[in-house]
Amino acid sequence: MGRPGFGALLKYELIVVVAQAVPGALGLVLRRWLYPLLLGGCGRNVVFGQNVVLRHPHKIHVGDDVVVDDNCLLDAKGETNRGIRIGNGVFVGRNTILSCKNGDIELADGANLGFNCEVFSASRVTIGARVLVAAYCYVIGGDHDFADGERPVLDQERRSAGVTIGDGAWLGAGATILDGVSVGPHAIVGAGAVVRTDIPAHAVAVGIPARVVSTRAL
Repeated sequence: MGRPGFGALLKYELIVVVAQAVPGALGLVLRRWLYPLLLGGCGRNVVFGQNVVLRHPHKIHVGDDVVVDDNCLLDAKGETNRGIRIGNGVFVGRNTILSCKNGDIELADGANLGFNCEVFSASRVTIGARVLVAAYCYVIGGDHDFADGERPVLDQERRSAGVTIGDGAWLGAGATILDGVSVGPHAIVGAGAVVRTDIPAHAVAVGIPARVVSTRAL
């Protein structure tokens, strides 16, 4: 939970036991009342689905009119990071994971993440306003160093340059955005694409690795 002390642990455990798994309208009401007591900040009209898991919740800030659907994980862990910032009017689809490893994740106003997505950050991942992220997308703001062939990858340092998804972009179902990539505003990434290099604004990119095939009319 990210904070020392028995009192903080007791508060966290009580809220989880009372509210996390409760189904139906009663569960929605309980979580709307109780989850904000754990968070670093929480706006109005926020809906938390059943079995939403909060880790290091004091570093999670949520705006107004947000929906976090069933079975999501919001994990803001880290020692020096700011954590997770979710803007107004954001939708986070069920089974989606926002995972920090001492990094930051920002979802700007109106961003929409579909079902079964994962956003990982070991430095900074920013998803802009009104971005549409379809189901099963993976945004990877970090990577493993594998230069030493004699050592397991797990024993080598993690590196991260971060990811930026510009306002109004669309990631098709199953797209993967690798570390260090910037997707420009209003760009489109096709379903199943693997993006290894920057995508310009208004471009349409498809394939593995993704390449620009056209530009949207302005």
